[in-house]
Amino acid sequence: MSELYDVVIVGGGTAGLSAALVLTRSRRTVAVVRGGAPRNAPAEHMHGFLTRDGISPGELLEKGAAEVAGYGGELIDDVVTSAEKHDGQDDFTVRLASGRTLTTRRVLIATGLRDVLPDLPGVRERWGIDVLHCPYCHGYEVRDQPLGLLGGTDPRVPHLALVLPQWSAEVTLFQHTMELSDADRAQLAARGVRIVEGEVARLVVDGTLRGVELADGRAVPCKAMFVAPTFVPNADLLHTLGCDFDEKGWPVADPSGRTSVPGVWAAGNVSNPAAQVVGAASAGYSAAVAINVDLAQAAVQVPVSTG
Repeated sequence: MSELYDVVIVGGGTAGLSAALVLTRSRRTVAVVRGGAPRNAPAEHMHGFLTRDGISPGELLEKGAAEVAGYGGELIDDVVTSAEKHDGQDDFTVRLASGRTLTTRRVLIATGLRDVLPDLPGVRERWGIDVLHCPYCHGYEVRDQPLGLLGGTDPRVPHLALVLPQWSAEVTLFQHTMELSDADRAQLAARGVRIVEGEVARLVVDGTLRGVELADGRAVPCKAMFVAPTFVPNADLLHTLGCDFDEKGWPVADPSGRTSVPGVWAAGNVSNPAAQVVGAASAGYSAAVAINVDLAQAAVQVPVSTG
């Protein structure tokens, strides 16, 4: 038996719960399907979120879920296996792994992204602990320590190399597979960044990160390593629903999260890889307001007589 909701939100992270809070306070019937582990689950603390600086990601989501439930939102610990729009109608069918079926007027996809990490020993084991990707999230906690940065082809690496000295005077760029121009080297020198040439073989871990071992056997100490993972959106449902994607493989959405398919929104990292926690919360809020307005407008549409 299918259950009817105003909005089904797929994803119970910051964006999804933020949207759910706004929608439940707007007196909409909302279900949040929150299967899967949050992207930031390995991190012990999150930072840069006003009044919530330093709490764990899990605690933030727990508090958010309690707030949503307090306003009547339904939290479903399950996994969405498919979603489809009814032919000639505005409603959608959302099927769950448990066999449960939900019918909804609007769908918000907030399934985030996954980090594809460099294939080097030690990187995945220490990910979110002392192998990091965002200095604004974690730089203060490793300040004034020897910091490393793994070079590569990602365009974010030069930017990271220039900003990391804000947190430490000991920053080493491990060139690895990265090509550096004379201009690059001059800029890095001006920022006091040391450059170590040669490919990295592994991270040296002994309880904590101790340093970097190069392919030629050299060892360089560091206490934290910054890397630029490849971001891949968890966007299978958006593909299935027929949403448009850009040339880089990201779903196309307007500032409110509205996709190319009427009735489908996307919010958070699934459509914006640069969104931090506070940005994801804002995106969820914006999507919720747009969805509520869209539902209100649909309620007043009446057929026009042709005589």
